[in-house]
Amino acid sequence: MPEMGNSLRAAALLAFVVLSILVSLLISSVQQFGSRISHFSNATLAAADEEELASLRGALIYQLNERRKEIIPLLLPDDDDDENGLSEETPLSPQLDHTSDYNLWNEITHGSRKAHMDELGCDSLADMQAVEILGSGYTKLPVALKLVNEQGIDMGKCLEDFKDPQGCRELVSYKLQKEIVLLQRLQHPNVIKGGGGGGGGGERGRVTVILEQGNPLQMIQLLQSPWEDRFRVCLDLVRLLHFLSQSPLGSVALLDFQPRQFVTVAGELKLTDLDDASAKETTCQSDADCNLQFPHRNFTLPCSTQGVCEGLNEKRNIYNAYRYFFTYLLPHQAPPGLTHLVDHIMNSTGELKADINQTLEAFEHILLLYKSGLHLDNLPPSIIRGKSLWNEGCMGTSGNVEYRCWPSYSQQGCVLSVHSAREAAYICNSHSQCSSFTLTGQKTWTGRLLASFRSSFSHLVPDGTSEVYVKKTKAPETSTV
Repeated sequence: MPEMGNSLRAAALLAFVVLSILVSLLISSVQQFGSRISHFSNATLAAADEEELASLRGALIYQLNERRKEIIPLLLPDDDDDENGLSEETPLSPQLDHTSDYNLWNEITHGSRKAHMDELGCDSLADMQAVEILGSGYTKLPVALKLVNEQGIDMGKCLEDFKDPQGCRELVSYKLQKEIVLLQRLQHPNVIKGGGGGGGGGERGRVTVILEQGNPLQMIQLLQSPWEDRFRVCLDLVRLLHFLSQSPLGSVALLDFQPRQFVTVAGELKLTDLDDASAKETTCQSDADCNLQFPHRNFTLPCSTQGVCEGLNEKRNIYNAYRYFFTYLLPHQAPPGLTHLVDHIMNSTGELKADINQTLEAFEHILLLYKSGLHLDNLPPSIIRGKSLWNEGCMGTSGNVEYRCWPSYSQQGCVLSVHSAREAAYICNSHSQCSSFTLTGQKTWTGRLLASFRSSFSHLVPDGTSEVYVKKTKAPETSTV
């Protein structure tokens, strides 16, 4: 019996050992299977990630190609196209692997085709240091040097969509690359002077635009300035739009038409942001396809037999000039002899009844009348006839008692532009505070004289550049008994 008990215990022990081994083998097998499953899952996820990245890269390449196709036509009419083997008989394929397309794009990106400004190029920036950011836009820093804004909205959105910093830098820089080309092709007194090119070291997307320094257009300040200065801004704008209507690229529309796109240089208006300019014509099948839509007005233009909307870019520019510039700057305090001509411009541009040639002709006519003083012939003769003055000759005044008028070239007194002493006399006669005025040797951009009006002065002083005119005081009448 004891032997039988020992056998049973031995059998139980053996069974336990065998069971333990089987459980261990089972656990090991499950672990190996799980490892294989995990490895397979990771490989599947990695393949999915690679597929997603490939898809994003393909979408980014498509966007880059679209930008290239947008800029290439701007280069083709250049005089050196024949040197590049390009001609009207050599069409460019929009595909990325086209040799001519690729070479032309590299010329812009790496700066071998630059628009120069007084021989200032990217090589001149080698020792330049960044000091201060004066402002920023969605894509670039709009200062004398423009470059891709790495923290801008466009860059951030591209990184979110495509997750490729270098590719996004190149994509966002297309605006600057386009602007370099447009600065070269659209040279005009009312377009900012500039140039630029690509960065060195083969870095794609490192593009810099060098611009003539200007002062941002301040509409509030313009509203407080004399009519003559406000008219100059509108005249410069019309001259620019006339050029854009028949530019080397064809009729060019300013798609982002805002005062912030302009600066003044020595008082002259200049367009400083060209990246949203477009020479693309709108195609159509009928007049219904040629709609110009604005917040408060819509216009329908004719569809030509060539299948394009006639004058759409030109009319878009004219109406934007009307609603952003003419409405605020032109009518207020226009000279009385010119108001009917100003009203005609406002009506014809606000209703798009005149083309840009007619609009420019109307502005130039006003300028001619204003500079020559012919508009003063319409003043009532009695206003001038009742004015009596002493001309004190080449003298100045001291101990002046000034009064203010608006708008004035001086914030401390009343300084206005006049064609002659006759117009100044008319102004002085209309101001109850005025007792005298001085014609200085200073002139405005139109060649008109600056006249300083005052209430009184203590005495005259010699001055070889000024003429003083003083109201005659009437002698008191004596009554007879």
